[in-house]
Amino acid sequence: MSQQPAVYAPRHVVILAHPDPHSFNALVADTYCATVRERGQEAIVRDLYALGFDPILKDAERPHDQGFTLADDVAAELRIIDGSDAFVFVYPIWFGMPPAMMKGYVDRVLGAGVKVRQVQERSAKTLMRDKRLLSITSSGASKTWLSQQDQMDSLRNVFGRYLLHAFGLKAFENLHFGETIDGLPPEFVDANLRQVTSHAAAMCDALIADAVPAQLAPA
Repeated sequence: MSQQPAVYAPRHVVILAHPDPHSFNALVADTYCATVRERGQEAIVRDLYALGFDPILKDAERPHDQGFTLADDVAAELRIIDGSDAFVFVYPIWFGMPPAMMKGYVDRVLGAGVKVRQVQERSAKTLMRDKRLLSITSSGASKTWLSQQDQMDSLRNVFGRYLLHAFGLKAFENLHFGETIDGLPPEFVDANLRQVTSHAAAMCDALIADAVPAQLAPA
């Protein structure tokens, strides 16, 4: 009796950086994962605050000419997220920037061992190479106000398009929610979460489309 070929199930890793487990950002992460799982794909959450992740890059971790040391916690994290097809950042914008926890995750985990020359040459062999990145951000200010400060474009360039080139990503998208403050009305939350569901579904479809050429390629 012949075996049926294994069904390909893309893997999404959602990296959440918010200290409040009941925050709007946490709802976003839960909604994204629920949508992915409903479509038969895999989703894991790396809740950096709940994990007690250390965002401080040590000198020994920096790639010098004589090499570098991969810290035990970083090595363990890399094993967990290895094989992911989509990376999803979920974080609030604080003072125009991501939380230090999120930046530290990029420094220590996603960028582990990457040298300046590799960034410039776009030759870094990272877990994110040829993968997709979606950043879902929130802020207390309106999107209009942030745009007037040139903040939205700055963040998309520095923490999106730059990473696209530095890590050799296939694609980058951004979804932002403004005016996310305490006491949000349920209809506001529901409307925004529907957008999260839509983006998650679109990511699922994109990953399946990405896999088709590989499946059709000759062995």
